[in-house]
Amino acid sequence: MSAPPLILASESPRRAELLRELGVEFQIVPGGVREVEGGHLSAEETARINAWRKARAVARKNPDAVVLGVDTVVGMGAVLFGKPATLEDAETMLLTLQGRTHWVVTAVCLLHLRARRHAIFVDRTEVKFRPLTRGQIRRYHAEVNPLDKAGAYGIQERGEALVETISGSYSNVMGLPLDRLASELPAFGIRCNAK
Repeated sequence: MSAPPLILASESPRRAELLRELGVEFQIVPGGVREVEGGHLSAEETARINAWRKARAVARKNPDAVVLGVDTVVGMGAVLFGKPATLEDAETMLLTLQGRTHWVVTAVCLLHLRARRHAIFVDRTEVKFRPLTRGQIRRYHAEVNPLDKAGAYGIQERGEALVETISGSYSNVMGLPLDRLASELPAFGIRCNAK
């Protein structure tokens, strides 16, 4: 029996790059759903809802595939940091995060409608930023586009300029917790062939 096709319900080039590291074949089919923003929800709840909605939107049109929906949220206390709308918003986010510790929470939803099977899990990584000046933040944003990144930064793109320490999964901070995903995929008939 052959493995079902795998679909990544995301436009994120970082997630696609990370998924390739597992050595699995997959298609990219963005879900095109509007993301729920925090409000009264925790980072974990927000990420879970968004991951489920993304996976569900694509799975409805591809019921024979295993669909991978993912959402990443940056949080500090009760404050959630999604993708900034403007460079000014991005600067404000990093000014708030500088010199402090925050969490990067990624929810992953695996959904195979035909088999009536799903799994949702959350990975959480603690990130501590260096103290930063407004000038350092502006220089960072001149080199790295923050508008498509939760929390207005990408750890894989000059992250060393911002990050002092991380505790947990590095790939989770990039947007896809690879170790946990690799352990979940075989239950859906998908084998990883990581190099």
